[in-house]
Formats: sequence, structure tokens, C-alpha cells
Amino acid sequence: MSILGTRVHRVEDPAFLTKGGTYTDDLTDERLAGALHLTLVRSPIAHATITSIDTSAAKQAPGVVAVLTAADCDLEPVLVFDRANKKMVRPYLATDRVRFVGEPVAAVLTEHPYQGEDAAELVDVDYDPLPAVVDVEAALNGEVLLFPEAGTNVATAKGSADPGAGFFADCEVVVTKQILNQRVAPAPLETRAAAAAWDDGRYTVFCSNQNAQGTRDDLAERLGVDVADVHVILPDVGGGFGAKIGADPEYVLVAWLARRLGRPVRWSESRSENMTGLVHGRAQHQTITIGGDRDGTVKAYQLKIVGEAGAYPAFGAALPNLTGMMARGTYDIARKHSSYVSVVTNTTPTGAYRGAGRPEATQAIERAMDLFARAIGMDPADVRRKNFIAPEQFPYEITDEISYDTGEYAKALDLALRSAGYEQLRAEQARRRERGDTKLLGIGLSSYVEITAGGGASENGSVEVHPDGTVTVLTGSSPHGQGHATAWAMLAHEQLGIPMEKITVRHGDTDQIPEGAGTMGSRSLQTGGIAVHKAAGELVELAKQRAADLLEADVADLVVDKDVAAITVAGVPSARKITFAELAAQEQLRVHTEWDAGKATFPFGAHVAVVEVDAETGKAAVQRIWAVDDAGPVLNPLLFDGQRHGGIAQGIAQAMLEEVTYDEDGQPLAASFADYGIPSAAELPSFDLVGMETPTDANPLGYKGIGEAGTIGSCPAVQNAVIDAVAHLGVDHIDMPLTPVRVWTAIQQAAGGAK
Repeated sequence: MSILGTRVHRVEDPAFLTKGGTYTDDLTDERLAGALHLTLVRSPIAHATITSIDTSAAKQAPGVVAVLTAADCDLEPVLVFDRANKKMVRPYLATDRVRFVGEPVAAVLTEHPYQGEDAAELVDVDYDPLPAVVDVEAALNGEVLLFPEAGTNVATAKGSADPGAGFFADCEVVVTKQILNQRVAPAPLETRAAAAAWDDGRYTVFCSNQNAQGTRDDLAERLGVDVADVHVILPDVGGGFGAKIGADPEYVLVAWLARRLGRPVRWSESRSENMTGLVHGRAQHQTITIGGDRDGTVKAYQLKIVGEAGAYPAFGAALPNLTGMMARGTYDIARKHSSYVSVVTNTTPTGAYRGAGRPEATQAIERAMDLFARAIGMDPADVRRKNFIAPEQFPYEITDEISYDTGEYAKALDLALRSAGYEQLRAEQARRRERGDTKLLGIGLSSYVEITAGGGASENGSVEVHPDGTVTVLTGSSPHGQGHATAWAMLAHEQLGIPMEKITVRHGDTDQIPEGAGTMGSRSLQTGGIAVHKAAGELVELAKQRAADLLEADVADLVVDKDVAAITVAGVPSARKITFAELAAQEQLRVHTEWDAGKATFPFGAHVAVVEVDAETGKAAVQRIWAVDDAGPVLNPLLFDGQRHGGIAQGIAQAMLEEVTYDEDGQPLAASFADYGIPSAAELPSFDLVGMETPTDANPLGYKGIGEAGTIGSCPAVQNAVIDAVAHLGVDHIDMPLTPVRVWTAIQQAAGGAK
């Protein structure tokens, strides 16, 4: 019986549940002996010129070894996103101007961490405040420029906002709406941390990160050294969600300080620093326009985006491009037009966050579908069915280079609707409305497709059997909660027959594993996992070749006896068996290989959310959610469902609770968990997970990615459900998060009350 597809408990969990993980801040590595501790003096003002910095008092404080400012730092300012406006570079320590609350201004190095907090307060920085640019409209009008030398606040842009004459001309109904996909904080359980040592002309850097090899390359480039002179090691990582990709400026600074001061340096940020310093996600202001006929046919769709890049353009400045690419969603729309502009504002920079551009696309098209359905008086499920891309249309081209691989969109929606009892829910909704109940029922739908392993579908893997019968798997992918050690061991066991408890998976060390793409964009199983699968298969073939002479048999006649992890002759029960361990004792038994699918995959699904809204208070609560998430065959249902649970929770949280806001001066209003709406189990319903598997042809096992699907599907379903609950009262849209005050205000405005 194959282990693939079975529910195998995570091999990582016993250690995490007993002794706990070893995170960057926990390290006791001898290379960090005698380390100094870095405390960053951060700007309390969103936009200002720096007129002076006096560090004299701080230098005299107990335990202080050094206090450095931009004047002491010879690192060149960096263009974090290399396709942004070339003038919008970020210094590692602010020079003449600060551009967001939390920007590092000075570095304090102390013998103990607590000493740094006291000394940092003694650094006297004189700021001359400037007007803060917080609103995207203010950024676009350019009255105040964050980078005067750039002459604009536009970081990146693509496409014309005008789709051309006649784009909607043949549509009987056209609906336009401005919507907000609000700024949110990734808020990983482990905040960012880094530790670095400089020894014998080489950097060793430990950090909390999602891709060791890419981070090594970033560090080398920004430190001005060869890649071979940087060794990156990732300990356990307590969550990333896309926000810990590459070398953050603080990581570069930690490494530079270690060399400058001749001692190891450690840094770990506080939660408040994390909420203001780590990149934020989403932050798109969208204008959706959808047109079609009264029979439900959608003919044209336009998506205009103004994205918030924050103070310094990072990857977030590019994400509207991905949103535009995925704008049509699961629908066969004859005409689709998208455009975007990303602007800098005096706020925290934006970057990837679970889904990274795809949730924004799905939210927009799914709101558009509901608005169109309401305008023509048709059930939103029927509108979706009428416009789905049909199975026979695959592969379905969305750009000149990219096509959806496989999809059964109508089947997924129908499965979700049947599971939820859609007709019965609509009937109950109607009864409540007829009775005039104040507890209103809302039913929300979403259909989604997303891209996984986009931007490169290659990864490497190694499998080695040792003379004692144990196995070491090396992978370029990098776990931070996904369960790679379990999944990769399952893949190796499947072909070798060696028990999983004898298989060790290693990752995140650039000396051991020089090449690797890391873990992001829901790529790991279909890239790193397939590389391990391929390496194990190639190791079996190598073992057969070596065993052939010993068994005096033809290679073609040899098979693996998985019960004893050995090579033997097929169909001859009495034949001699040679174990992998015995072969390894004679000569190293190791295979390194690379896998490149050459293309991305496109998981899809449908979600149905049911909410209850108190019409008198505006409080909405998610009652249940049914999720069909099709990512091809399932390797391990435990891991698969775990990813869905986490994704659905974060999608519901964005719809209902989470938002990073600023006042008009650029001061963050949610800089801790006391102010930011992180959900607990009490705010989440039970999830009804419905299975469906449509394999891809992009890899031999048919796998697609699952890490972000739950977020992409759940968020629009919940938003649509809350709006559906109050639609009969005249409400056609409410921006997220759907807080009681927003829902109550929308009800009152529809009734002609609140302004």
C-alpha cells in the first residue's frame, strides 16, 4: 500500500511540543559567543528632515559599546524593488530625512539587550516635521513628494486607465464600484531576528527567513562581497506568510555591524517594531467595472488599481501587476482590461502576504460578480455558472506566456453549494426576512483560481542512504510550519521502503545546500517535493545498477522490496536481497537532482460562507464556511487540511477584523496586538472542508500548491455573505474589515439615516 495520500502525523511535532523549537533568538552557537546586542533608534515621526543627531549621552550609558548613525555607515542605499523608480532608494540608517514611523535612525550596540533599550532613549534626534502623505490621492497629486529628486510619488505603473472607446458599448448593464482591499499586518508568531559573525573574511548569518539562498545572494550584493563569502543558516522559523523573503535592511545592517565592530551582533525586534517595521500586505484601492447582458452573460471587466507601496518600494509595489494578471478569475470574459499605479506614502513599506496579489484579484472579481448579479436580479450562483471557463477550454491562455493548466470551476462551485445546502439556506434567509427578524442571514459565494510556483518552478534535492540504513534528504525549499520534514520523508519512503523515522530532512544552510528557491508562492511540494521524489527514484536506479553484478541479474529484472528496503530479482521469492544500506557501505549512495516544471500551476476552488448579522448593532459573525480547494492529488491530508485551516482563518480575519490604519500625520493606530484585530479560536467557526482533486500535467505526481488557497477563497465569500445579509435593506457594498460600526453605518445610510 502506498503511503502517498495517507494521513501521517507530523514528525516535527514531538520536538516542538516537548522541548520547543530553536529560533534565531534562542541560538547558543559558539560562533555567536560574546555577541553584542543591537537596538535600533526608530523615528517617531512619519515625515521629517533630520537636523541633528546627538549620540554623546547614549555612548556614556552602561554597557554601550558603540552608537552609529548614517554618517558612520558606508553601505550604499538600496533600491529594494529593482524595477521601481530608481530615485526611491532606502538607506540602512536614515540620512537627512525619515519617511515612516519606525524607520531606523541610529544603531546602539550593547553588551546586554536590556541596556540597549535604555541607551536608545538617550540618542537625541532633532526632527523638522514635514507634511505626511498618507492617502493615495494625496500621493498621486504630488503636492508633497517623499523623494523630491524623483519628481513624483509614483513608484511603478503599468497600463492605461482607459480601456478604449466601446469597451462596454455592447453591454446592457454596467456596474462600477470603488472598493478597498485594506492594508494588513502579516504578524508572524516569531518576529524578525538575525545574528551575524564575521570571521576569517566570511560572514555567517542566522536569520528568520523563508529562503536561505536568496537571502545569501541579497546579503552578498548589498555588502559588496562574493556570494562565497556569505553563509546563511535558518534555524526554526515561526511563520513568514511571504513577509520574510530575502534580506531585510536590518539583516544587512546586522552583518555589516559584525564586521565593523569585530564582534558577533544579535538583533530581535519587539512586537511593536514588527508591526511597524515588517512589510504590510494588500493595500490596494480598486475600481471595478463589470458589464454584460441581462441574461447573465458578462462581456467586459475592467480593474483599475492604486497600490500603496509605503515609504520605500519593496515587492508590494509590483503585486498589483500580479493582481492584474489574475483579474479575470475563473470566468471566460471576452474583454478584460487592467491597469495599476503604485505610489509611495509615509507608511510602512508593503510586500508579499499570504496570496500576494491573487487574493486582491479574487476579491475584486467576486465582488464584481455579486454586484452584477444584483443589478440584473439573478442569483449570484447562476451568474457564476453562466460565465465559468469550461473544462474543454483548458489550457486557457491568460497572457502570451501563461495559461491555466486545468480546471473544473462549475463542478467545484456545485460541490460547495450542495455541501452547504444552498437552497435550504436561501429558504431560511427568506423566512427571516419575511418575519422581520433582526438576526439576518447572509450567504456568500466565491470562486477562485490562483497561480502557484509562479516566477520559477525549479528546485533541487538530494537523497543519500548511509551504511547504517538512515537517510539524509537535502532540500532547497525551506519550511516555516508547512511540514516539509514529514512530506519529504513520505516521498523518500515511498520509493525506498526505508522507515520514515530513519529519514532526516535538512534545509536552510547555504553551505550544505548552495542552491534553492525557498518556500513562497505555494511552491514547495510541486518543486522541492518533486525534486526529492525524482532524486529518490534516481537513487533506486543507481542502486539497481550497482546491485546487478552482485545479484548476477539484468538491471531490468530488479525491483525494490520495500518491506526490507532492498534490491532483489522480480518474481523470485528466494532470490538474494541487497539492502540500500549494504550498497552504501560499499560506496557512497547519493543522488542530487534538479526539477524544473517549466511552468506554474493553477489550483482552484469555491467557498460558501454563512454569516449572521445583528441589524440593530451591525455585529456580524461567521457561522460556517464550506471550502472546496482543489490542488490536485493530496500527499498527506493532515498537512493539506492544516494549510487550508490556516488560510481560511486568515481570510476570515481580513474580512472581519484586521486593518492597519494611520492618522493624518502618519502615526500608526494599530502598532500592537492590543489595537490590531488578530483572531482567536473564539472568532472562528468550524470549517467544513470538502475534497476535490484535479491533477496537473506539470509534474509526475499531479501536485499543485495549497498554502494560500484558503485565504484567497474565504475572504471574498465572507465579505459577500455579510453584504448579502443586508442587501434587502439597500446596502450594495461595505469595505473590509466588516466591523459592527461599518455594517451599522451602511444599514443606516441605506435607510437615509447616518451620514
